[in-house]
Amino acid sequence: MVSLKQMINLKTEEEIEIIRENNLLVSKTLAEVAKHIRPGVTTLALDAIAEQYIRDNGAVPGFLGYQGYPNSLCVSVNDTVVHGIPSKYELREGDIVSIDCGTYYKGFYGDSAYTFEVGEVNPEVKKLLEVTKESLLKGIAYAIEGNRVGDISAAVQHHAEANGFSVVREMVGHGLGKSMHEEPEVPNYGSRGRGPKLQTGMVLCIEPMINLGKKQIYMERDGWTIRTSDRKPSAHFELAVAIRKGEADILSTFKFIEEVLEEKRR
Repeated sequence: MVSLKQMINLKTEEEIEIIRENNLLVSKTLAEVAKHIRPGVTTLALDAIAEQYIRDNGAVPGFLGYQGYPNSLCVSVNDTVVHGIPSKYELREGDIVSIDCGTYYKGFYGDSAYTFEVGEVNPEVKKLLEVTKESLLKGIAYAIEGNRVGDISAAVQHHAEANGFSVVREMVGHGLGKSMHEEPEVPNYGSRGRGPKLQTGMVLCIEPMINLGKKQIYMERDGWTIRTSDRKPSAHFELAVAIRKGEADILSTFKFIEEVLEEKRR
């Protein structure tokens, strides 16, 4: 039996820089998509914009064809938690939409996600988005050498549940590198001091998936789309980090997205 420690691929500084390049491209792709999010746009149109942008920048979409996935983005609207397949669905005023994007460049992957508001959303849903993003940042604060995966998980869970929301159990964060999903898994719930020890050279995707209602989910017949069982909204934010001493090195960023959103508000 192979130990978990052997399965975790530690990256060199050069490899981390390539993963950073990927994640910055993912971040810029999400910002490009953000420019076009409005009522009336189809999720398939957003997918086409992302694919073109990724290819124009010398990379290939990391999700397209991955385990048979048919598109470049996962576009998850309202009660879809993750892995929503782009379609002719037209976004509507008051929707929320999680856009999850990946790239493949120089032999490595990038992966990040952001949940957007479409026009004016319900205040309770707006709070769900804020708390989910805060949960991500609280988890990242524990992504440092010497801690354990469970420290990240517990921080995410505590903040989400303290604000009255529920944490999806079955879908988790993951390692990132030459494969899209590597060890270790990074759950969004758990106990401090448990799980694999964090070491410099590990690259993790931390990605809270937080529900407005109950934590239970189910998969659609398409084999991809994950929805909340009570059909209430779910939010999803994801950043990639490299483990360091003292403070996590965040490889992707929401800066470009939030600049676009600020411009759109003006």
